[in-house]
Amino acid sequence: MLSIKKIGVFARTYRHLNRYRQILSIFFRYGFGDLIELLKIDQYIEIGLQFVSKNRRDRLEKLSRAEKVRMAIEELGPTYIKLGQILSTRPDMVPVDFIEELSKLQDSVPSFPFIEVSRIIEAEFGQPISQLFDFIDEHPLASASIGQVHRAKLKNGDLVAVKVQRPGIKSIIEVDIEIMLHLAILAERNIEEISFYQPVKIVEEFARTLEREIDYTIEATNLERTAINFLGDPTIYIPNVYRDMTTSHVLTMEFVEGIKVSETKTLEANGLDRKMITRRGADICLKQIFDDGFFHADPHPGNIFILPNNVICLLDFGMVGSVDRQTREDFVELVDSVVHRHESRATQVLLKLTSWEIEPDIRLLEKDVADFLGQHLYKPLKDIKIGKLLLQLLELISRHRLRISPDVFMMMKAMGTLEGVALMLDPEFDMVSHAEPFVKRVKLARFHPQRITGDMIRMASDLLDLLQQLPRDIREISRFIRKQQIPLKLEHQGLDAMLSTHDQISNRISFSIIIAALIIGSALIVISKTPPYFFGISLIGIIGFLAAAVMGIWLLVAILRKGML
Repeated sequence: MLSIKKIGVFARTYRHLNRYRQILSIFFRYGFGDLIELLKIDQYIEIGLQFVSKNRRDRLEKLSRAEKVRMAIEELGPTYIKLGQILSTRPDMVPVDFIEELSKLQDSVPSFPFIEVSRIIEAEFGQPISQLFDFIDEHPLASASIGQVHRAKLKNGDLVAVKVQRPGIKSIIEVDIEIMLHLAILAERNIEEISFYQPVKIVEEFARTLEREIDYTIEATNLERTAINFLGDPTIYIPNVYRDMTTSHVLTMEFVEGIKVSETKTLEANGLDRKMITRRGADICLKQIFDDGFFHADPHPGNIFILPNNVICLLDFGMVGSVDRQTREDFVELVDSVVHRHESRATQVLLKLTSWEIEPDIRLLEKDVADFLGQHLYKPLKDIKIGKLLLQLLELISRHRLRISPDVFMMMKAMGTLEGVALMLDPEFDMVSHAEPFVKRVKLARFHPQRITGDMIRMASDLLDLLQQLPRDIREISRFIRKQQIPLKLEHQGLDAMLSTHDQISNRISFSIIIAALIIGSALIVISKTPPYFFGISLIGIIGFLAAAVMGIWLLVAILRKGML
């Protein structure tokens, strides 16, 4: 379990200091000096690190802010790359233009030495590596920020892929997240525009997500769960997990040799049918989303292998999505209403799928939804691209400050990614038409007699619970009334601004009365010729007039600053 602590004034240990300076200097080099100044942390950067060549500055000025953020994250290293990848699936936490850029982040880092691989495996299983495997390839098949994969052969002759967690990654992640949390606290405190996105919440949720990802037993469970959902389906193959050779730091699964789905020429050379692969891949993804509610959230070409007889093999189940039945039905209703251009219904379903802090303007939202549907109104269904349509819908949601849940977005992103892979294999593939049977099945399932009966039983059970609880609640309320102990809480909303204005008005009236009193008093002193004199005029009276003049000018300036007299 990750041990994350807040960094206080006295808790900035040596292990944080160098990394803190490195992070801030990278921010500065990529043009975020204004951000560092707003966070009030520029004291952490040494003057020598602030030099940026003119050529580099010119290159950076041509880039968008989102592009600069992506490049800075790539330089910051594995933890931040992983954060960027996770944020690319969270439209409720980051702006839409950043999501597209963060999706380009590649999780590829140099491999670590095989001697470390051996040490970790032996420490996990308490045996020499020679007793566990007939052989294990010293050169990794792939290397990422969290771990790397080696090909091996078990003592029983099975070929396996062994994923081993990077040594010391946990402590590296803890330091980086502690620094992230400190920066997030400062951002939320000092920058109003950023505080809307709740940076502290982002870091805390990222820590929880990363904690699950560095536990390989969770990925093993995801593999097994998917295999059960497709039991008996000959079109898909999920690698077997070797549970007795799997721990939180080591994952052992069946080694599968296949052709990457992106290698289209190799697929054709091996006599594989690209159109059939496309249809099967779409069926697999749509079944996971609409039927199972548990799906592979990152079906990009690197995670899809094609086996003989056009069988599809899915790999890397570190990122999965899960949605309940009601959310699936709402999502289907949204897709159906968009495809069939029902703007009012689309708006209602959109509000069901989102949350907000400030009540949205329903009329304006309906108008924008109507405009959005108008862009697709005259297109044939086969010309509607799900990925593009969902991206535009996401931009609309963001514009109205609505928040869509991560799992719903992952559904949208998985469908968009799948459509991209499908069009690469078969440019004529119609994703909308292919999804139609799944959409109809979800809609019809609501009216199935078994479903209706189950819903009625649940409603009756809830009503019975309410009726049983009602007498106790009434007795409790009566007891409070008799004892005169009913608490009454009144919350006034929107009064702060009015009270502030009233205070300002009363202060100005008081100020005006004092000025008037000074003028009248000074005039009386001058008339009565009270000494001492200055050029024959009472000096005290002159001072009173001057004080009244200064205060009057001060009041006038204050009124003009507010833009009203």
